[in-house]
Amino acid sequence: MPAHSGLITVIERACRKAGPRLRRDFNEVQHLQVSRKGPADFVSQADRRAEQTLIEELRKARPDWRILGEEGGELPGDPDKPRFIVDPLDGTSNFLHGVPHFAISVAVEDPRGAGGRPEITHGYVYQPLTDESFWAEKGRGAWLQDQRLRVSARRELSEALIATGIPYMGHGDFAQWSRIFGAIAPQVAGIRRFGSAALDLAWVAAGRYDGYWESDLKPWDAAAGVLLVKEAGGFVTDFRGGDRAMERLEFLAANDALHSKLHKLLAGALR
Repeated sequence: MPAHSGLITVIERACRKAGPRLRRDFNEVQHLQVSRKGPADFVSQADRRAEQTLIEELRKARPDWRILGEEGGELPGDPDKPRFIVDPLDGTSNFLHGVPHFAISVAVEDPRGAGGRPEITHGYVYQPLTDESFWAEKGRGAWLQDQRLRVSARRELSEALIATGIPYMGHGDFAQWSRIFGAIAPQVAGIRRFGSAALDLAWVAAGRYDGYWESDLKPWDAAAGVLLVKEAGGFVTDFRGGDRAMERLEFLAANDALHSKLHKLLAGALR
């Protein structure tokens, strides 16, 4: 097992404490009480319980850090210290429909990163059903358990399997997505939409997908996954090819050769 920092150990412990409860809830998904918090945007008791477990564990270890959670919003802390960015259940719709593809995602953001901008320094994506732990630390690589991750080595679009997220009721710009899809789909070997951005990005880092694009994601959806891709040797940009993916909520990820080709197609579609 590669040596990782104490901070990754803290995150791992929190995720592995929340994971068994999600597994139990998933097996009893038909009995969950579900409430709506927006159009086609569901939150279940499972979300809340998992987030509470994560918060309790993270706060034990770093009581003065802020926490940004999908369900609970921003919890206060020292503004000069890093903050945790937490998604207790990325892939909620999959979960509620009995589709076994979802994850817990936790990232650490340093408010004083390179160039004085906030920077993601640690990322952890945990799939409770497969017990897969994707983790990364800035400058120390990306890993799946004890296996070093590298993005795909494919260079040709005709061989590439690309992931995406499709806009749905009340979320995203379907016209924009359709233009991008129309430009990319005829050039690649296949496109997949599995419904968990955190796992999509983790799978790009692992070389399972060759590339990925999506917009309108929230920080908790993408923060850990973006670091995984970068530490696995990939590139993540906004749709303009810049380094403000998190600010613009636009994400294009791939290895160097495919990123350049995908960006050319995407930019052409948005002209």
